[in-house]
Amino acid sequence: MKKETENTKVEVLENGPLMVHGSTTIVHTDGSTEEKQRATAFCRCGKTGNIPFCDGSHNS
Repeated sequence: MKKETENTKVEVLENGPLMVHGSTTIVHTDGSTEEKQRATAFCRCGKTGNIPFCDGSHNS
């Protein structure tokens, strides 16, 4: 049976995070993995308290 693949889109937001839309597997620095099925915001500024995810700290 052929598995249908879902498109994943990466959107660069001006003065904001990288938005990844679609299914994503995240591999953390400790080797643990996490599955995301919807939109996920990744920090680009380094101010987040929730690495690698954006927590809106760039707005402060």
